[in-house]
Amino acid sequence: MAGMVLPPNASPFGYILPGSNANPFTSLLPSSFPPGTPQHIIEAFRYSDKDGNGFIDDKELKAVLSTCDHGFSLRTIHLLMYSFTSTNTRVIGPREFVQLFTSLQQWRDVFERNDRDRNGKIDSYELQQTLQTLGYPVPPTVLNLLVLKFDKSGRNYALSYDNFIECCIVVKGLSDKFKEKETVGIATFTYETFLLSVLPFVVA
Repeated sequence: MAGMVLPPNASPFGYILPGSNANPFTSLLPSSFPPGTPQHIIEAFRYSDKDGNGFIDDKELKAVLSTCDHGFSLRTIHLLMYSFTSTNTRVIGPREFVQLFTSLQQWRDVFERNDRDRNGKIDSYELQQTLQTLGYPVPPTVLNLLVLKFDKSGRNYALSYDNFIECCIVVKGLSDKFKEKETVGIATFTYETFLLSVLPFVVA
């Protein structure tokens, strides 16, 4: 993917702009491919856009990513789509698709770099180190809850790549929503703002 550079306000774990208070249930506006988009990414999107309406839905995105060694559950797909569109309409356009597609290699690198024993999973210690490196020093009680929630095997106390991505998107998304309102470690939300901040991660 040479030549593709993420914008300065992008991050490997999502593209929701800080301070954005947009309603997550509004429609996604049409977009176009950024200049310099590699042809294989354009072709992947157009192949998946079966009806040619300029958007691909959740199942189409899941299918195209699975062909690129990124096999995600439908819930993780929904979280990815929300992270890059700030909407919960479960469609994605060309611009957001390029950002997501380009970021996935960074995500894979983060996972493999922190999977120190090379067993294909991130254990609780590795997860704690990863989140701390990303700027999210979650306390031990929260870390234990995260591992119990996102270890879908229910017995290994470790996260696969899919579950790792799902966990990091949720932690980052909720933490960023808190930081938008934070003043000296305390955040104040109206009831509606709180629900709009949390629900997209619940209903994904």
